[in-house]
Amino acid sequence: MNQPATLTDAYLDLAGSVTRTPDQVKRSRNLGIAYFVLAVVTLFVFARGDGGTSTFGLGGDSTFGVPSIPLAWICAVSFAALGGVQISRGTGRWQSALIAAAALLFVFTLMAWAAAGKQFSLTGTLHDALKASTPLVFGALGGIMCERSGIINIAIEGLLLAGAFTSAVVGSVVNIWVGILAAMVVSGLLALMLAWLAIRFHVDQVIVGFAINFFVLGVTSFIDSRVLTRNPEYNGTGTISQWKVPGLHRLPIVGPILFEQTFYVYVALGLVAFIAWALFKTKWGLQTRAVGEHPTAAGTLGIDVLRRRYINVTLAGAISGFGGSWWTADVGRFNENITNGRGFIALAVVLVGRHHPVGALMAALVFGFADALALKFSFLNTGIPSEFLELAPFLVTLVVVASVGRGARVPAALGQPYEEQ
Repeated sequence: MNQPATLTDAYLDLAGSVTRTPDQVKRSRNLGIAYFVLAVVTLFVFARGDGGTSTFGLGGDSTFGVPSIPLAWICAVSFAALGGVQISRGTGRWQSALIAAAALLFVFTLMAWAAAGKQFSLTGTLHDALKASTPLVFGALGGIMCERSGIINIAIEGLLLAGAFTSAVVGSVVNIWVGILAAMVVSGLLALMLAWLAIRFHVDQVIVGFAINFFVLGVTSFIDSRVLTRNPEYNGTGTISQWKVPGLHRLPIVGPILFEQTFYVYVALGLVAFIAWALFKTKWGLQTRAVGEHPTAAGTLGIDVLRRRYINVTLAGAISGFGGSWWTADVGRFNENITNGRGFIALAVVLVGRHHPVGALMAALVFGFADALALKFSFLNTGIPSEFLELAPFLVTLVVVASVGRGARVPAALGQPYEEQ
């Protein structure tokens, strides 16, 4: 490890080197401009009007108040200062941390503006954020398993939608638990078809993924309008209620957020931990990463590359199908296009999470929070058009992918056909 030669070198290393490449200068300038834009938006949107005190609830009777107008001024001045520093000399190694802090400050100011003179339940919003992120986690885990194996999975949306539809129909005829199992089977078979076309016939994996998405959307929409609408007895599974973990759900702040959820949340968290461990600590994980990075070398070492890809893609489909059943279990029925593009957000979660289960969980929580915040704002009469609130999660996706997803590394053999030697 190289050590700074002098105290001056050490200082420059800590604060960010004065000498920057043209690309670093350009990025610093663009980021600085973004800070100034946020300052202007904060000043002319959030710092106007009569304002008032925003009361944030922490569960039970615990609350705290924040004056919205002074907070907006503090936020605007902070952004302007950050923009000046960023453009003039950059922020060096602190850049990522400052971006995260600025994002949190902006979101908190936005919430204070929306809740001026009202009460805003922070614990309720975070509870809903974790809930909304759950299907994204399942979709992203399916995408990670596919792409770590070298197969592009654009079909996450279709697999989630197929899972939601199957669990609704089978759950109505038999029971919701059999419906969940059927959802995993159907989505697993669709994923197997993706693997078969991509591996056996070398069909373009992106085209196959979109074809599955459109096929599932068309079939489910047709059956919903022609069959389920006329026969509601085939579209009423009932819902799965939240589980209150004994003792833990009474914990302040954390209890209502983590320990009053459906079993889907706990399965998602457990699956994230298990797949993260399996990918990097087991023989299966080593083989999976090998066939996604260097399939020819893996085949030379005796790994059955095609078999590993078939199995992983099928398992990924089953996980996505399980995630799709979340919608049915949440509302108790299937509605046309009930996933509403969340599969594509899950695809962004894979990229932003750097193809790592834990990173995907963190990214899913961000998008889930955007979903929960949009829902909360719709009840606060903020004056923001409902159409814009519906677009909010997708706008957040664009911003996050553009800022964080740049330069994300994908498996070296992703999307490349492989022939056994």
